[in-house]
Amino acid sequence: MRKITTFLLLFIAFSCSTNNEIRGISLKAPLSKNIDNFLKFTSNVLAPDGVNTIIFNIGWNYEFKSFPELTGPDALSESDIKKIVKHCKSLGIEIIPKVSMLGHQSTLIRDNKGIAVKTKMHSLLENYPEFDENPEVKLPEKYEWPNKDGLYTKSYCPLHPKVHDVVLPILDELVNVFEAKTLHAGMDEVFYIGNDNCIRCSGKSKSELYANEVNLIHSFLKKRNVELMIWGDRMIDGKETGLGMWEASENDTYGSIDLIDKDVIIADWHYRKATKTHDYFIEKGFRVLTCPHNNKEVAKTQYDQYKNHKSENYLGMVQTIWLTNQEFIDFYNGKIKIESGKKGSLETYKELVSLWKK
Repeated sequence: MRKITTFLLLFIAFSCSTNNEIRGISLKAPLSKNIDNFLKFTSNVLAPDGVNTIIFNIGWNYEFKSFPELTGPDALSESDIKKIVKHCKSLGIEIIPKVSMLGHQSTLIRDNKGIAVKTKMHSLLENYPEFDENPEVKLPEKYEWPNKDGLYTKSYCPLHPKVHDVVLPILDELVNVFEAKTLHAGMDEVFYIGNDNCIRCSGKSKSELYANEVNLIHSFLKKRNVELMIWGDRMIDGKETGLGMWEASENDTYGSIDLIDKDVIIADWHYRKATKTHDYFIEKGFRVLTCPHNNKEVAKTQYDQYKNHKSENYLGMVQTIWLTNQEFIDFYNGKIKIESGKKGSLETYKELVSLWKK
């Protein structure tokens, strides 16, 4: 009976999806105690919905063997990951592990209204503070935006002579345990780069610093037959496009688009309105995915843009979810209510599913 059920789920998933179109969702990793809930959700919801790719936001929440001190507080074990990967493979779903490189080395803690009120260092800079690009900027007791330091999240210094001795083995571990064909290295919203007070980075081109870090990670993964995916915002001129400092760059990293290896896959996220930035990346020679979040009308327009596009370099769409894994499952099943701006993410996901199934 189990074999028949699995076959039917695979048939539904594959019949809802084209051979090459990525129909994805970006989710945070579940807690170990909630893994079975997540696997049930992939079987009963994601696979029948036609999802064939999950960007799996593992971050530092893995029991690293190369640097055990970097293991996060909600870490999954090797056996946990293998269980997830095996299950998703049986459903025809590719898992792309994600851990943020360069930026997002600290995190914001938000209240129930979605407002950031505190900030906390992630494992890398907590254990290796010498890697901090802006060590003079201390994490405040109470966080608010905007602030005098321009602090959103911390970055590591890409020119520190020892930083890659740590982060590259971490990537190697994740690639191996996930049996990954692609790894997502984040690299979005990097506001701290090329610090004037940094003895290594001061005076250097921020576009070159950013591009060199992307290319170094790409080269490392390529030797392992693994592709690199990153968010695309730092490669877009925020002032020229009018997209601003979040969905694009206003700190001079946008020139990196002409320096980054064209094999890198770009996850192009835009939440407020549909843009033509996918055309920009494709014209520059990149493969691209469009990533909506919490506005179903925006997502519908983005999907129309994708379906009407002729380029094979336009790979598909990935719905981004920034709730915890269990929150999203409970929200989907009607067990909880979400009062923040993230509540539109479920409506947007369902809109995409309806479009995929047409």
